[in-house]
Amino acid sequence: MSFFAFSQELPTRKKLPFEPEKEKEQKSDTVKVNVNDALKIGTRKVRDSVKNDSIKTDSVPKKQPVLLDQIKYKSKDYVKISQRKKQILLYNEAELYYQDTELKSGIIILDYEKNEVYAGRLKDTAGVYSQAPYFKQADNIVEPDSIRFNFDTEKALIWNSRTEQNGTKIYGELTKKENDSVIFIRNAKFTTSKDVENPEYYFLARKIKLVPNKKIVSGVTNMYIADVPTPIGFPFAYFPLTDDRASGFIFPTFGENSSRGYFFQNGGYYFAVSDYFDLALLGDYYTNGSYAFRVESNYALRYRFRGNLSMRFEAVINSQRGFPDYSKSNIYNIRWSHNQDPKANPNSRFSASVNLGSSSFYQQSVNQLNTPNFLNNTLNSSVSYSKTFPSYPSVNVSLTATHSQNTNTESINLTLPTLQASVERIYPFAPKDGVKKGIIKNINFQYSLRGENRILTTDEDFFTKEMFDDAKVGVRHNIPLNTNFKVFKYISVSLGGNYDEVWALQTSRRSDAVVDPTDPSLQIDSVKDTISGFDAFRTYNFSASVGTTLYGTFERGKDRKIQAIRHTLRPSISYSYNPAFNQYYDEYIIDADLQTKQEYTRFEDGLFGVPGRNFASSIGLNVANTVEAKIKSKDSTQTEPKKVMLLNSLNFSTNYNIAADSLAWSPVRVSGSTQLFNNKLNVNFGANLDPYAIDNQGVRIDKFNINNGGSLFRLTSANLNFNYSFSSKSLEGKDDDRTDNTRSGGRDDDLFGRAQDFSDRQSFGDDDDDDDEEKEDVEAYRAKIPWDLRLAYTVTYLNSNRQDEISNNSLMFSGNVELTPQWKVGVSSGYDFKNKGFTFTQMRFERDLKSWRINFNWVPFSSRASWYFFIGIKASILKDVKWEQRSEPDRRL
Repeated sequence: MSFFAFSQELPTRKKLPFEPEKEKEQKSDTVKVNVNDALKIGTRKVRDSVKNDSIKTDSVPKKQPVLLDQIKYKSKDYVKISQRKKQILLYNEAELYYQDTELKSGIIILDYEKNEVYAGRLKDTAGVYSQAPYFKQADNIVEPDSIRFNFDTEKALIWNSRTEQNGTKIYGELTKKENDSVIFIRNAKFTTSKDVENPEYYFLARKIKLVPNKKIVSGVTNMYIADVPTPIGFPFAYFPLTDDRASGFIFPTFGENSSRGYFFQNGGYYFAVSDYFDLALLGDYYTNGSYAFRVESNYALRYRFRGNLSMRFEAVINSQRGFPDYSKSNIYNIRWSHNQDPKANPNSRFSASVNLGSSSFYQQSVNQLNTPNFLNNTLNSSVSYSKTFPSYPSVNVSLTATHSQNTNTESINLTLPTLQASVERIYPFAPKDGVKKGIIKNINFQYSLRGENRILTTDEDFFTKEMFDDAKVGVRHNIPLNTNFKVFKYISVSLGGNYDEVWALQTSRRSDAVVDPTDPSLQIDSVKDTISGFDAFRTYNFSASVGTTLYGTFERGKDRKIQAIRHTLRPSISYSYNPAFNQYYDEYIIDADLQTKQEYTRFEDGLFGVPGRNFASSIGLNVANTVEAKIKSKDSTQTEPKKVMLLNSLNFSTNYNIAADSLAWSPVRVSGSTQLFNNKLNVNFGANLDPYAIDNQGVRIDKFNINNGGSLFRLTSANLNFNYSFSSKSLEGKDDDRTDNTRSGGRDDDLFGRAQDFSDRQSFGDDDDDDDEEKEDVEAYRAKIPWDLRLAYTVTYLNSNRQDEISNNSLMFSGNVELTPQWKVGVSSGYDFKNKGFTFTQMRFERDLKSWRINFNWVPFSSRASWYFFIGIKASILKDVKWEQRSEPDRRL
């Protein structure tokens, strides 16, 4: 906020352009001007009746002019210039401009003798005031009842001023402006409410000192709610005002936990390091000795990259030392996300998505933010860099480090790193220009390389040297050779071969089992040794396929709603040949009597599988189906019917091994998917049909099921799942609002609940209402209530050994309803029909009080049963004005 401000003092006045040359020539004291005019004030010349003065030169230097530009002014009704009072009066919709200063008001009086300006409101015959002053300098705006400013002293008095500083609206009974950088206000009200005349709340300070765009310092201050004073007050207060990010303390959250005592959470310090990145240091402390640290940073460089980093550590102590349930553990979590702008470098890209740490982090952490994420069973990470060399043939090289962690088994699978390289497809016999036709021109091949350093470890050995003890290194080269052509115009034929070469730096060797020479009745078992050194194996195979596409259309007439249905059928037959590579296999004796031998390959512990030992020559059958319809559009202006997919896919596939002596047919795999209700309902299903029977032990036998007294096929397994996501906005053709929990390590939806800590603004947005977004009125809500719903259902059937059971049958759902513009409720839950119990359930309530917000989250049952109540001001500048209470999950015995 900056009021009337000029850079220098006002000097003595020059003669005005409209001032008469001689006093005697002036006929009237007041001149009315109905046109726009301009006034330029410079150095004032004082008239003297003495023509000759003995002092020709004044020893006091003259002041330099302060108003070096014109003051432009206008009004709707008239402009009065009073030579006697030395004033200019602008009446009705008066406007005055000087450089970057703008003043509008009902009446403006410029006193060029005292170098003062006054602006006020107009009062009609009914006593109603209108056209309050509006003052703007640069980006700062003040709207008082009246204002008085002196050019010489640069001081101003403002009555009932209204201004806004960084989202905080300030109303002052009397404001005194000392200079451009210091302003004093008496009986000042400041609030973040949009309605300054009748705010929901405000802080009343008897005296405040305001430094525009820097700070507010006040004396005794207390809060008023609906004009009712409250006991909430401060002997003094300091509010920073800045358009830039500023460093400062983050006020913690206080509470009590049944097993850890009293605590504070998410308190710390925020560092606004630069315009490119920031840093927040946060901590938790519990009176039983538990503590936690959290480091968060966001960084961005426009048109280059952006990302965020979060590192969390918690020292968790349960119960008290000496009690039987006392335990102490350290848990941690590291999350990093980095995204590069595709325009930064089209030929190279770096990206990262990291979520790793203790397997028990989300289960043991008591921070409110992690409540819904304890259902996470896997943690995954990937950091990759790729580079493309665009010259022909183009080459793509990538280096990737991956991490996969099972939080139930605490097993960790790492690749540090994975090297991949590939050369684009090359057509050696194709012309540079023109169409590739025929078996020869379509011959093509590629080359790809994949090298891995894979580490299998556990939580206990993670980040220790022991994690590298069982590391495996391998490289795989792959060269596919293919061609395709058409026969009889409609039949597509593909021929191909594949060459693989695998390099290993470690192989295995097994020794024979022998009799113990010291005791012939004992046996020394076979020993498996690891041999270090380079070794390799090479394999190849051939394949061919024949396929076509058939279309069938059922026309029903253009006057029908469903005008036509089209069925697309894609049958194909394939043949594959895989030779046996017995040269890579050896035998070893497994008993001391030399009666039993067993084959093995020295590459059995390799990363890329083992060479095939059995000869295979098989025929594959596959039938793919799609069904779509043409539906008459509801829009009469549309001339073409709308195409709707009725069945995205319905596939049948099986194989017959020509070289097999028995059980040549593999089970028939049936799979399909479709989308319904304007693509909001995704349905996927599948089943396995085995043509062979099983014996009493559940082992497949070489006898067809139909010949064993059963049906043609034996259903061994089936699965069905669907996801349904829709809302009132989607029904209107708008995008759904989605809840993203991935920043805290959770899902990208709220089926497991929302990860929120309302007092932690590092993880929960301010959600301040946008000035351009107006809520719908109450009348509209009577006919239309915004809502959203997400459903996820899955069922699995098993009958591989005549168990005939449903192994999994569960439904998960999440919904939110905006009952009124101020009330929102939501729930996330599910039901397991197999085990007959509810899954993790979270209920949410939110009340919008304009400038305030009330939130209540409740987990009614389970080991995470808890509730959390929060009320606080939404504006970030006053985010520490809040009250919250929570009940942490009970101690598990």
